[in-house]
Order: sequence, then structure tokens, then C-alpha cells
Amino acid sequence: MNGSKRIRIVFNAPAVLGFALICLAAQVLNAVTGGASNAAVFSVYRSSLLNPLTYLRLFCHVFGHGDWNHLLNNMMYLLILGPMLEEKYGARNLVIVMAVTALVTGILHMLLFPATVHLLGASGVIFALILLSSITAAEENTVPVTFILVAALYLGQQIYQGITSSDHISQLTHIAGGVVGSVLGFSMNRMRKHS
Repeated sequence: MNGSKRIRIVFNAPAVLGFALICLAAQVLNAVTGGASNAAVFSVYRSSLLNPLTYLRLFCHVFGHGDWNHLLNNMMYLLILGPMLEEKYGARNLVIVMAVTALVTGILHMLLFPATVHLLGASGVIFALILLSSITAAEENTVPVTFILVAALYLGQQIYQGITSSDHISQLTHIAGGVVGSVLGFSMNRMRKHS
């Protein structure tokens, strides 16, 4: 052995990879059950507050996807943005961002769109990560120009599409995810500076 080091594969971002694996498992389960698992667990819609699954759906809707293409599009963004954010903020904080995003978007959907069919997919989480990634280098009491541009472009596009199209995409979920990512990102940056 010439002193060469072996290359090894590492499970570098457990929160991101865990999220992706749950999404994959949910999609396989959805295919096997003919959509029943998405309707039961992996989507959110207005239902009785006495039903325990209502509360589970508020978090689990981000794992369900309408089809394989929907899943692949979201996973590409997750796997591009997630690992660097998990490295910066830690797995625990990234899981909190994902859970808060799921809860906020799920509640908003139940309250504002009671007659609309199910909301599902990781798009809200992806938008949270997009906005969060634009403020990773923010210093205390500053707002990076990159954040302003990303917020204007991504969120502005969603507002425009929400007003002008009926494409069965929940722009409100994208906007809410972006807001959650922004608020939690600035909060986490402030806490990191003071610790």
C-alpha cells in the first residue's frame, strides 16, 4: 500500500437523507396502496379535530407526493441545499425548520382552503431551505442583498402565479415555507452569534 487513503462513502447529512428516505418510502407505499396511504397519512385537509390522524397529517403531508416526478423535483432541491444547511445549523435545527414548516403550512391549508383537495409534498420545506440558504452568511443586524433578491424573485413569482394561474400548486405553501425559513434562519443566526 503506497500510503494511499481509501475513499469511503459517508452518511453526511442524516436529517436531510432521513427526510428523503421517508419521502421515498411514502411514495412507494402510496404506489402499493393505490393512493390510500397519501389520503390517510401523507396529505393534509380539513378533518375532524377528534381524529388523531388529523394531527399526524399536519406533519406528515410533507412526505407524500402526487407522483414520482413531483418527488424527484423536490428531492433534487433538498439534496442540493440540505447538506450545507445541515452542516451550518446542525441536524436538530434543520429538523425543527422542517417540522415548523410542515405544521404552519398544514394549518394554513386547513384554515384557508377547507374545500380544496389534499395538500401534499415537500415544496414548503424546499422554499424554507431556499430562503434559509440565502442568509447563511448573515452577520448580526444585517440583511444580505442575496436574501432580498431571493425573497423578491422566489416569493414574488409565487404571489404572481397565485394571482394569475390555477395550476393546482399551492403557492401559499411556498410563500409560508419561505417565511418560516427566513424567520427561523435569522433567529438561528442571532442565537449562534450570542452563544
